[in-house]
Amino acid sequence: EVQLVESGGGLVQPGGSLRLSCVASGFTFSSYTMKWVRQAPGKGLEWVSTINSGSTSTLYTDSVKGRFTISRDNAKNTLYLQMNSLKPEDTAVYYCATRVMSKDCRGQGTQVTVSS
Repeated sequence: EVQLVESGGGLVQPGGSLRLSCVASGFTFSSYTMKWVRQAPGKGLEWVSTINSGSTSTLYTDSVKGRFTISRDNAKNTLYLQMNSLKPEDTAVYYCATRVMSKDCRGQGTQVTVSS
């Protein structure tokens, strides 16, 4: 069974930083592209960033470019999202996600709130 467990969210002031983690199990993590998505209050899911299996390619939505960095440690089955210069509009539940055996999978999410 695929399991994705996010952590690291919290309340942070504008301009602050957070590092999200996602521990994966139940599949060969090192073989799969992983991504972060988020859902702001009252809105749909929004793709944030993607990293390929070997960390040789990363993609970001325009609104987070230059502020967020996606990375992974395949030895630890862990995906990361370093978030700097946070803005109130980054407030959302953040999920790590992947597609395994043609099935979309994501964790329970971690809340990030950016507010003064």
